[in-house]
Amino acid sequence: MNIAVKVQAADAAAEIAATPLQKLNPAKVSRFYDDSIWPVFERLRREDPVHFTPESEYGPYWSVTKWNDIMAVDTNHEAFSSADGIALVDLEAMAEQERVMGPRRRGAGFITMDEPDHSVARKAVSPTVAPSNLHNMAPLVRERAGQILDSLPIGKEFDWVDLVSKELTAMTLATLFDFPFDQRRKLPWWSDMITNQPGHGPVESWEQKGAAMAECFNAFQELWNQRVNAEPANDLVSMLAHNPSTRNMPMETYQGNVILLIVGGNDTTRNTISSSVFSLNKNPDQYAKLRANPDLVLGMVSETIRWQTPLAHMSRTATRDVELNGKFIKKGDKVAMWYISGNRDEEMIDRPNEFIIDRERPRQHMSFGFGVHRCVGNRVAELQLTIIWEEILKRFPEIKVVGEPVLNWSAFVHGFESLPVIIPSRI
Repeated sequence: MNIAVKVQAADAAAEIAATPLQKLNPAKVSRFYDDSIWPVFERLRREDPVHFTPESEYGPYWSVTKWNDIMAVDTNHEAFSSADGIALVDLEAMAEQERVMGPRRRGAGFITMDEPDHSVARKAVSPTVAPSNLHNMAPLVRERAGQILDSLPIGKEFDWVDLVSKELTAMTLATLFDFPFDQRRKLPWWSDMITNQPGHGPVESWEQKGAAMAECFNAFQELWNQRVNAEPANDLVSMLAHNPSTRNMPMETYQGNVILLIVGGNDTTRNTISSSVFSLNKNPDQYAKLRANPDLVLGMVSETIRWQTPLAHMSRTATRDVELNGKFIKKGDKVAMWYISGNRDEEMIDRPNEFIIDRERPRQHMSFGFGVHRCVGNRVAELQLTIIWEEILKRFPEIKVVGEPVLNWSAFVHGFESLPVIIPSRI
């Protein structure tokens, strides 16, 4: 860390320490963008692990920041509902989006369904990401990962996010959807259009965002029309179209599922691929350890998923009055589960602020959530990440980060817009 960055971090920590607790807003986006969020969560875990923010751009909301409290919320779907959305929403931005694109749809997509409807819809797509199907898909993922890596320039600076992270994710998503392969880059682009506001990522205006989402929905409507009248196949659209529990779902629910599968299939993998390169560069002792023992790839992947936490939080709405760790949450209150903080909980994880690729329990992290809404595609993410690093280690002695990354402008998607690197040579 250079001197300027150290000074900036110290200033941010001092500001956070001086802010009265009741005015602390953990979801302040600028702190995620400049990576100054960590003192916020350290303070809340220490002083106020179930914290209420009465006024913010998201309205009033609770923040749950310690492992056991997050687990208590995440596994109690009866008291904490997903039906009103799974992320804190900027109210001003939502009003502007609704002005251009129409009212926000609530309950669209199985992640925003409560039981028993949630499990019924989730089971419709589960076979696509089942271990047997992933085993069959692995050789294709490996072949495509090799093609991506073999096309990279040697000795020249390039953006790792663009040429590797987005490309591998696009290839895998296209396979899972059986989406036209030559149009695969539309999938991560649509994901960015969905998750960003104007002025960030590729989004230039609300009108452009609305047009992009309409294009996405029209493309997937065409896929639905093709698959529903064809023999059942093993892709996600065909499974939704032929499963009795989802075949007749309203089109807005189908569109919600499309958003979930595109964004969920994009963000975890893409941002962890980028973070793995960044984190290993920031921790050269761990990079040396990995090069010396490639069998540590699996542990490194899990540690990066913990360390990065690709989705910083999920939110729920209380269905009744609930007591949590001495605080009283009222019916209708918004509750943010900060996975990014739980993954640094000192009481649950040894040396949580250190990046250690050979931890004894590498999968001890919160990044995929818990309970009925645990990430349905977690094994797909791990498969891609493991394969890409196995192939990297066969080809390149080193990938060097040569500049500071640009992070997402988001308190939800915790990831990278760009990451400049150079590959000095091949093996």
